Amino acid sequence: MPQGSNSNFSSSADSLKQKYVEENSWGLASSIDLHFCNPETIRDAEKIKQFVVELCELIDMKRFGECVIVNFGEDERVAGFSMTQLIETSLISGHFANLTNTVYLDVFSCKFYDPNIVAEFAKEFFESADYNLTYNLRK
Repeated sequence: MPQGSNSNFSSSADSLKQKYVEENSWGLASSIDLHFCNPETIRDAEKIKQFVVELCELIDMKRFGECVIVNFGEDERVAGFSMTQLIETSLISGHFANLTNTVYLDVFSCKFYDPNIVAEFAKEFFESADYNLTYNLRK
């Protein structure tokens, strides 16, 4: 899986979309762990909301309702903002871990999108040093 490089992902996106169609997938779920992010950005609720709006526009997802962002966590290991945004085709969620400046982002949709575009956009927005991306087709 990609580890945060700037490679051209178009051929992998095309093959993923082909597999998505051929297997009659119900949806696509991706998980992106973004490491060593900008600490100011991941601790700013307005920036997180801006990220969600821009991401939804980028991958052509229609937001349903307001983005919910809550800062909590008694244990320093998990303290930070958590975010959820319903989209008409499912959900975008994330947790922003203060202790490690890591973002854990999940996108699930029954409408196809390119998970590599999501990962690269998130890397740039949160100024991440690198990321791990995993995705799977849902049936």
